[in-house]
Amino acid sequence: MREIVNAILYQERTGVQWEYLPHDLPPHSAVYYYFAAWRDDGLTQTIHDLLRCRVREKTGRAEDPSAVAMDSQTVHSAAGIPAATTGLDVGKKSRGRKRGIATDTLGLLIAVVVTAASVHDNAIGIELLDRVVIDNPAVRTAWVDAGFKKQVADHGRALGVAVQTVQREPGAKGFTPIPRRWVVEQTFGTLMRHRRLVRDYEKTTASSQAHVYWAEIDRLTRRLTATTTRWRDQSTAEPALPTLAA
Repeated sequence: MREIVNAILYQERTGVQWEYLPHDLPPHSAVYYYFAAWRDDGLTQTIHDLLRCRVREKTGRAEDPSAVAMDSQTVHSAAGIPAATTGLDVGKKSRGRKRGIATDTLGLLIAVVVTAASVHDNAIGIELLDRVVIDNPAVRTAWVDAGFKKQVADHGRALGVAVQTVQREPGAKGFTPIPRRWVVEQTFGTLMRHRRLVRDYEKTTASSQAHVYWAEIDRLTRRLTATTTRWRDQSTAEPALPTLAA
């Protein structure tokens, strides 16, 4: 089982197709079998949630968060993805799928929703709130951007969650970290370092959500073990170019 998990994490980081997993890992058919089985019976999310609780405890926090930040991200879909689960994000003029995530104040993943890119953020926000409240009933506050409209705030109020819209500072130019919301944007950036997530390659949105959880599992295990990812082999790195004499 450890080698099965290693193979899944290898795919998350490298983006390799199932058939091209290295031969020193288990057969790709066995790896995919367990990936799909754990996806369908909820074990993937259970593993993730248990690890997240341990990370929060390690930082001196309670297991369950009391506040979340929510945002969405549009990514291109690969060729062959069913048209029924893809669409056009009119605002970003991008075709593919949309990922909505909720994170705690540490930037740890709380919930994920994957839809066609044509789905409005309101629908994603409502679904995220439902999932957050089911698994984390202690949440009382959610910070969002202006893409989440009044419907999300009304739905949150019915669930006992105060939805607050956090705007950019007036006159801010270029990249500026936005209070409360910067953690969810940082999480998106970190997850995208896993090449399997740079494009949506999955035929089902359930698989897309599972891959987000596995990428987050990779982050959580490294935080628990205080290790870092070497995205480039330092021993084979190109030497620095010599500087020219004045």
